[in-house]
Amino acid sequence: MRSANSTIDVVELLQSLIRFDTTNRAPGDAVGELDAARWIHGLLSDAGLEPVLLARDDAPHRANVVVRVPGTDPTLDGLVVHAHLDVVPAEPEQWTTDPFGGEVADGYVHGRGAMDMKDMCAMSLAVLLEWGRSGSRPRRDVVMAFVADEETDGAYGAQWLVDEHPDLFAGVRVGIGESGGVVETRTARDGRPVRLARIAAGERGTMHIRVTASGTSGHASRPGSGNAVLALVDALNRLGHHQWPVHLSSLVRAQLQQSAEAIGLEVDLSHDEGVLAAIDGLGDVAEAAAYTIRASTTPTVVRAGYKVNVIPGLAEADVDVRCPPGFEKELIAEVNRLLGDDVTFEPLVHEPPVEAPIDGPWFAAMSDAIRHVDPEVVVVPGCLGGGTDAKAFSRLGIDCYGFAPATVDPEGRVSSGIHGVDERVPVASLEGGLEILRHFLETV
Repeated sequence: MRSANSTIDVVELLQSLIRFDTTNRAPGDAVGELDAARWIHGLLSDAGLEPVLLARDDAPHRANVVVRVPGTDPTLDGLVVHAHLDVVPAEPEQWTTDPFGGEVADGYVHGRGAMDMKDMCAMSLAVLLEWGRSGSRPRRDVVMAFVADEETDGAYGAQWLVDEHPDLFAGVRVGIGESGGVVETRTARDGRPVRLARIAAGERGTMHIRVTASGTSGHASRPGSGNAVLALVDALNRLGHHQWPVHLSSLVRAQLQQSAEAIGLEVDLSHDEGVLAAIDGLGDVAEAAAYTIRASTTPTVVRAGYKVNVIPGLAEADVDVRCPPGFEKELIAEVNRLLGDDVTFEPLVHEPPVEAPIDGPWFAAMSDAIRHVDPEVVVVPGCLGGGTDAKAFSRLGIDCYGFAPATVDPEGRVSSGIHGVDERVPVASLEGGLEILRHFLETV
């Protein structure tokens, strides 16, 4: 599905990217990002573009590449395309192929990052190289950012770029990144196949908090009041088991309503029971809606004590908190109530929910680009239950969308293995995604 005059092979680009082991191990100890960034920088420079290679002084191996392609109409708002170079760890002994081999077999490109998200890196790079070699330009300024450290917290990547180099994104109004634009085949209520694509127009907020309980140290054989461990455990029990109320944002409402219409399901979203019934009836068509209609508070790390017969004076835990759009004030108040008077918390990470318009020209342009390649696709908005680098770029006033497109494989192959074993993407889906991305970037 490459254009007739294109000499850029997106499959080969993805293979090369996968072969750079850019594993990001918590708390952000990564390898290989610099090598991958230098390779991209070299390709773009050779194509006549002017990329910059950027990294924090204390971590020169955590590198980013940013390039701006000037548009033909300087009065138009700019666009940023962001894609991360790092990947989560892989356990080679569990894979049937080398996670960093970039093998092409059975109609797939195999390897860690094939879906998350070196496929988008490869597509973006292919478009840039075509522009560089042909001399063609988009209508508006397009900034492409190949960033480090998304799989941890962006402290060496998008967050750092936004904090220290906001000038690189001057004039940018909208951004596109991962988790959206993928065409999937679903089954309607009457049994007919429906091709559906979701464009993410929002994300739940992320807050990682540290919960602390203080008490009186003492001998464990003489327990008394003021036990920090018990106070912490009681607070975590209340917080972790709390049933958060349904909070249906306008974005998730649109997602559920339009998804239901696409498959012929009648829904009533005017009350909580109807919302839950809609999610149940939609099944996997609802995607992450079961999570995006509520907040969540999930204890994940607990620390206390140093000796079995000593009651410690301090106990603490880390809790993963997620917040649907429009619910942050209520969430924080309820967290305080659930923890109680003797337990405190402080945010370690605080990234508010983000939303972008779904009724304007940008969403329409992305939808049109998908239907340019596959006219039968029904495009609906979506909301992510987790988070991406969109939260960083949104701090610059940029409306961010999840739009890393891929088409349906005509022989029924599907992408799989994200953050798991045997990650792979169909070649046809990758090449179709390139056609969608190219059309969007050249016409928007």
